[in-house]
Amino acid sequence: MSYPGYPPQPGGYPPQPGGYPPQPGGYPPQPGGYPPQPGGYPPQAGGYPPQPGGYPPQPGIYPSAAGANPPQPGGYPTQPGGYPPQPGGYQPMSTPGMNSGWGAGQGFPSIGLDNLSNPGFTPAKISEMANQISSTMGGFNLNPSMFTQAPSGFPSPQQGNQQPYGMYPQPGAGMGFPSGPAAPMGPAAPTGPAASQPMPSYPGTYGGGPSPMPVAPAISRGYRGSIQDFPGADPLKDVEVLRKAMKGFGTDEQAIIDLLGSRSNKQRVPLLITYKTAYGKDLVKDLKSELSGNFEKLVLAMLKTPAQFDAHELKDAIKGAGTDEACLIEILASRSNAEIQEINQIYKAENKKTLEEAIHGDTSGHFRRLLVSLAQGNRDERETVDISLAKQDAQMLYNAGENKLGTDESKFNAILCSRSKAHLRAVFHEYQQMCGRDIENSIAREMSGDLESGMLAVVKCIKNTPAYFAERLYKSMKGLGTKDRTLIRIMVSRSEVDMLDIRQEFVKNYGKSLYSYISGDTSGDYRKLLLKLCGGND
Repeated sequence: MSYPGYPPQPGGYPPQPGGYPPQPGGYPPQPGGYPPQPGGYPPQAGGYPPQPGGYPPQPGIYPSAAGANPPQPGGYPTQPGGYPPQPGGYQPMSTPGMNSGWGAGQGFPSIGLDNLSNPGFTPAKISEMANQISSTMGGFNLNPSMFTQAPSGFPSPQQGNQQPYGMYPQPGAGMGFPSGPAAPMGPAAPTGPAASQPMPSYPGTYGGGPSPMPVAPAISRGYRGSIQDFPGADPLKDVEVLRKAMKGFGTDEQAIIDLLGSRSNKQRVPLLITYKTAYGKDLVKDLKSELSGNFEKLVLAMLKTPAQFDAHELKDAIKGAGTDEACLIEILASRSNAEIQEINQIYKAENKKTLEEAIHGDTSGHFRRLLVSLAQGNRDERETVDISLAKQDAQMLYNAGENKLGTDESKFNAILCSRSKAHLRAVFHEYQQMCGRDIENSIAREMSGDLESGMLAVVKCIKNTPAYFAERLYKSMKGLGTKDRTLIRIMVSRSEVDMLDIRQEFVKNYGKSLYSYISGDTSGDYRKLLLKLCGGND
């Protein structure tokens, strides 16, 4: 059998000048050439001569020849280093169950040869196999020589084809053979899907599994608390430590400090039920019987959830003869909507009345309205800012205060308690640009008493929450005496939120570290545990 482009040659191809020297049994191994084959072609000098419509002499590649078949729909385009269509070559076929090839849904059938260079594959055997395949393909003639293996490797893959998957056909691309020397053939490639079916994608390197797609890393805002989860904490072992610290004569306060000062809130709170389960006793009662003073208050505060602690502090701020207005504002101005709503639930469950009812019964006037508004936990929490709306709100604040006789406090209340914090920061900036005065100065000029303090606290907390708490801590310790309730509340409630930022603002604004202030203003076990919550001296 032969291709029409190759006329029969008596006794093989005539010697050509500059070609290969005669070799017994066929061609010698050449880069890009054919290896010796048992019973192959007789020795030739120079290889194939140029033939009309055939392959011109090229080093290792077969360029497109004149008269070749045009590209077929769904087929593979001509590739550098690939096999172009040739006259008398493969024509589009529709034989089912065949691999993808040069025509739409066509190609070379899988014949299951393990190694075509095996000496057992004689020309007669190969010719017989070709005839068998031809009969199954509707009489299509196959040249037995095409079954010989070229150790120099297959043609280079199509330019732009990123799938070095050997024999696996790729959708709309070249054969996908890797460039360079080919490994010895194993079993025939699996039959691929028909061209009408979508081809699978084979990312990565063959045999290595799918390569992970690049995923944008999750945005990390960092951890800004001073207390973190203790690795491998075991509640049963922890309560055993606490039990031993309180059992017998005396109390091992240092053991309590070391344990509670190195556990996060979610690791501390479960100790209450674990202690009762293990020993049948109430941990809070045992601690109260062993500890005293501010150290006891600090330890018990650390065993409440954040919402339980806030609800407890709000109750203490309201009950009694006086009201700690600063505490009310501090908590309600700095917590998120979800936190305030949880506080409301716990407050009502523990006190048989709502937080709003308690505020109504203990405050009055515009200050009461401010607290009630904040206690709703309904502030806009979107991060987007519309500058045009920010300018409108800045103008409304200016018209409600500096630009009129008297003050429209309700307008301040509506804007400061309902707008998002990101929006309000833009409003404060636009306000200063508009009237040349900071919003805090305007509030101080227009208001007085608890309302002034409350409005200023809201503005400061919105502008810079860590700086607001740094100021609160500084005022709790400066001068004679210490406001221990404020100190304990802030150190406990912010230790897992933004204590690192508070420390930075403290040293920046007051020229001395928070650690140093606490060390100089407190003492004993109380000081030791506070410094654990502080987390460092900077």
